[in-house]
Amino acid sequence: MDWQLLGLSFITVFLAEIGDKSQLAAIALGSSSKSPRAVFFGSITALILTSFLGVIVGGGAAQILPESLLKTIAAIGFAVMALKILWSRVRNEEE
Repeated sequence: MDWQLLGLSFITVFLAEIGDKSQLAAIALGSSSKSPRAVFFGSITALILTSFLGVIVGGGAAQILPESLLKTIAAIGFAVMALKILWSRVRNEEE
């Protein structure tokens, strides 16, 4: 087991999830539910499943595509999302 990679993965996902929509949904469900334990286990299961799917898809993509191309695709994806957010804010300010 690569403990350094395990720790890095944990810290990265933990920090990425703080304040995320899924955490806000879990807070809302937990506060309005009579069974917060069910919300907790449902949230954990969902996070584990989405992480598992991400690792499987990422591992499969890494077998087919070179690492530099994957990094380029990720960078372009993040840049497109940033531009969409900026564009929507500019349009909202004009209105």
